[in-house]
Amino acid sequence: MGPIWPSYFKDCSSVMFMVDLANISQVSSSCIQLLSVLSAEPLRSASVLILFNKRDMPCTMSLIEMNSLFRMDDIIASATQPITTLELSARSGQGLQEVLSWLESITVK
Repeated sequence: MGPIWPSYFKDCSSVMFMVDLANISQVSSSCIQLLSVLSAEPLRSASVLILFNKRDMPCTMSLIEMNSLFRMDDIIASATQPITTLELSARSGQGLQEVLSWLESITVK
């Protein structure tokens, strides 16, 4: 789906980017896709929420490991967008309230 994403970027004010923590083999691909999204000109001022999903699975990496692997500190420091990262379990709802709070905070602006 990544190749068609740019067709949706026009007039976009926010982005929710979900990373599947249970699919370790796709983590590097997810990082490349994230960098592509962040560098897209129409999204230069969009608020970005990066969701690390499936925290309830026993075989996932920790948020510290994922932040290190993605080099999130470097990405956040060099990005033009405000970036928030959250852990989430879509299945159990863990972290969902934080996602809703983020959505509310960006729509109030």
